[in-house]
Amino acid sequence: MKDHSIGILVPAYNAGRTLPLLLEKLCEHVRRDCVLVVDDGSTDGSARLLQELRVAHIRHEQNLGKGAALRTGFGWFRASGAYDAVVTIDADLQHRPEDLPRFIECWKSGGPDLVLGSRTRRGSLMPLPRVVSNTVTSALVSARCGVAVSDSQCGYRLLSREVVERVRFDSDGYEAETEFLVRALLMGFRAESVHIQTVYGDEKSHMTPWHTTKKFVSVLFRDY
Repeated sequence: MKDHSIGILVPAYNAGRTLPLLLEKLCEHVRRDCVLVVDDGSTDGSARLLQELRVAHIRHEQNLGKGAALRTGFGWFRASGAYDAVVTIDADLQHRPEDLPRFIECWKSGGPDLVLGSRTRRGSLMPLPRVVSNTVTSALVSARCGVAVSDSQCGYRLLSREVVERVRFDSDGYEAETEFLVRALLMGFRAESVHIQTVYGDEKSHMTPWHTTKKFVSVLFRDY
């Protein structure tokens, strides 16, 4: 039975090649009208494709960054008021939609405010710069917030309605996910992690690890 209480937010930039399969697999677990795609200024025909796929979508005319796309999406879900939780998932199929039930089960059984995807780094196909960046920032987030966080950069997350409504963030780039997490944890929201598989194929990453790591670290030392 498909879950009607979960909204799915997909920030997307030039992901036209993977969006059809992603949406097909997501809709095995939630209704199509529970999914929102934020097209962050794509130039690959994603806008036309999303109309053909008959999925709710919002388009940024310019590429503003993943954080800006998430902020737009959260605003849409807050305005709808129809969901008890929102799951964020990347559009490039590096996150497996098949893992979605793990997030929902953890949230419903244990009652955490956030459920964080945790990827295996050692022995995986994760590129070495990503491994180093993720290891460093996860350790720093854990120290800053006094909470053990195994994967602070993973964009596959479930957020309760209260978290979506109360947590605000300013960053526009990939570091927004770290800022959001730090703010939520410092506000006292409780997080748990679930192990997920992450697939690395031949897709081009839009993240530059070393430059982005500097931004990740910078958000840790803001006065929250």
